Amino acid sequence: MCHLAYSSIIIYLAQHVQFENFAIVFSDRNLNIFMPTTVKLVIFRQAFLHNILERRFLSKGVIFTHTYFKFIDLFCGIGGFRQAMEHVGGTCVFSCDKNRNARLTYLANYSEEPSKNILKIKEEEIPPFDILCGGFPCQPFSLAGKQRGFEDSRGTMFFEIARILRYQKPKVVFLENVDNLVRHDNGRTLEVIVNTLDELGYDVHYKVLAASDFGVAQIRKRVYIVCFLKSLNISFQFPEPFSSDIAIEDFLDSDVDEHYFISRPDIVLYKPDLAERVHTTYRMGYIGNIGQGRRIYSAKGLSPTTVVSSRGPAGGTEAIYVNGRIRRLTPNEVRRILGFPEDFSFPVSENHAYEQLGNSVAVPVLKLIAEQIVSTGVFDEDRSDPETAA
Repeated sequence: MCHLAYSSIIIYLAQHVQFENFAIVFSDRNLNIFMPTTVKLVIFRQAFLHNILERRFLSKGVIFTHTYFKFIDLFCGIGGFRQAMEHVGGTCVFSCDKNRNARLTYLANYSEEPSKNILKIKEEEIPPFDILCGGFPCQPFSLAGKQRGFEDSRGTMFFEIARILRYQKPKVVFLENVDNLVRHDNGRTLEVIVNTLDELGYDVHYKVLAASDFGVAQIRKRVYIVCFLKSLNISFQFPEPFSSDIAIEDFLDSDVDEHYFISRPDIVLYKPDLAERVHTTYRMGYIGNIGQGRRIYSAKGLSPTTVVSSRGPAGGTEAIYVNGRIRRLTPNEVRRILGFPEDFSFPVSENHAYEQLGNSVAVPVLKLIAEQIVSTGVFDEDRSDPETAA
């Protein structure tokens, strides 16, 4: 590894970033960019300056870091939120997950082992941060579960988030959960969450988004909740959906081990495979019956939502029809579909890898929301909380 000469960065900026009136100040580890807010927003919206530099220089073994804001990663799983926050210049200062195997995967990929149990973490012991991220446990609200909501101990984990917010008062809160949270208990569950955040001093924005509307080959509808301290007067919009020509077949491994294939006499194909792609799931058969883990989909369509369940011969990925054969998706393929990088690894059993992916987030959607959060200017140095400043 080598350190990049500062003059090289300046030359590169001059050649590729067409803006005037900005200055660059370097320290041993960080790059700070000082410029008018309007110019800064354009750069972060259209260019994401630090990521341009990463793509240009990190591939050559160059050390380049830029700390823009600090975040914590609660119920972190395998770090989907971290992928998104680091994409827009964030630095993680604390992470937490109760699941031992998820912590092992997190450690292998981020060189940091999360804390174990949020119930035992004192809010004052968490380092200062700007944004709280969390995909709090979804099973109590999921259609695939018993939907016991706050009656399930996992459902009360939201109030651990509230406990930390009450003490730390970060500028931003960024949460994710299953889309059924909006409908659970006739909307009363979400009402409790929104009212709690409102009472803690936050403007609350929430929206159900389908990952397939944002370049992901899986529908995966989720509710995203983004909150800003009221005193900051932030205006926020979720990203707009866009069309994309993607399908499961774009993410498949070229060499797949035989144990992923399914060959049984009770396989039923009641539709022919697609000749052309469709931007939806295309179910064409089943294995034994149409229960979970037994449905067969064309690789020319989208993937059904990956779930934690290991029921049925195809488990939580369901089965796909590829080149005349039926198999389940490999963990590597699911990882790609959900937007995790190629060098992401699973130091756990295959079953645990499937479980972790079923619990994970669609990284491309989080990245787009993160870009929207940053583009508000909430982390600009000239935008501070008047109450805190006083």
